Amino acid sequence: MALGNFLTLSAIGGSLCRMTQKQRWTAEHIPDQTGRLSVVTGANSGLGLATARALAAHGGQVILAVRDQDKGHRAVKDIAAAHPGAEARLDVRGLDLADLDSVRAFADRLHAERRSIDVLINNAGVMAPPRTLSPQGHELQFAGNHLGHFALTGLLLDLLSRGRDPRVVTVTSVNHRKASIHFDDLTGARRYSPMGFYDQSKLANAVFGRELHRRLTAAGSPVRSVLAHPGYTATNLQTNGPTKLVSLLFGRLLKPLAQSPADGALPQLYAATAPEADGGHLIGPDGRGELRGAPARVELGAPAKDPATARRLWEVSERSTDVRFVIPASV
Repeated sequence: MALGNFLTLSAIGGSLCRMTQKQRWTAEHIPDQTGRLSVVTGANSGLGLATARALAAHGGQVILAVRDQDKGHRAVKDIAAAHPGAEARLDVRGLDLADLDSVRAFADRLHAERRSIDVLINNAGVMAPPRTLSPQGHELQFAGNHLGHFALTGLLLDLLSRGRDPRVVTVTSVNHRKASIHFDDLTGARRYSPMGFYDQSKLANAVFGRELHRRLTAAGSPVRSVLAHPGYTATNLQTNGPTKLVSLLFGRLLKPLAQSPADGALPQLYAATAPEADGGHLIGPDGRGELRGAPARVELGAPAKDPATARRLWEVSERSTDVRFVIPASV
């Protein structure tokens, strides 16, 4: 090949490479968050901590809604060490999403303060524990991953409606595509599978986020409901709580294949901050199998788009939480 042709091809290749890099969305693309208040559940570690760190680094105020407040305060110190001055914008508050009394107390405090909320990120989760029931008698994963976030969103919706470009981001999983909801055995009393009921809770997240979008749109609400999934990310979700087999498989054997929490948090950060993130869409990694990569719009599984499932899950969730959504059209 002639030197001139080689240089021309190299220049073209370099331009394409730069274009690809420019199009790849990273945390550097997060718009200025000054004056915006975000509530991030499960913000003391993993994806939640990475999300809180990125929002605070861009000037945002963040309420770290955590079950273990000591870990929450350690997370604040961790963020402040990397971003001096961020500590003043971070607030740690107790929230056990599996306990509906805790969810109501958390929401009541925010209402008492008369604060508007710009972003609610329903991030916290539990994965594949032995069968356990919540204080209200619900299966732990369905309670903590879905019912708690359903109730929290409904209780805070009026505060979100007063926010600036308000959004609800609900974190699901690629596993939602292979799941079903066991409406006749939601507590797993007849047959319980740790991963099967985890998948069920993640499908519930997906169904909820999409149905919330439909209801918000129908009411003319300014709030966007966006879904996100992190792909395969190395967090303590796979090691704290799961049965030994699940912990060994995902927390150790497959861990070298996982991406970092900072990368895994990008889809939910995109959903929470990117101006072009549309309600009702699912954002996930763009790599093979959606296991890793840059944030991109990906497809919801068919079970998440079934209207009958959405209607039934909403009714079950309202009865289980005693929370009814009142959607203001605008404030």
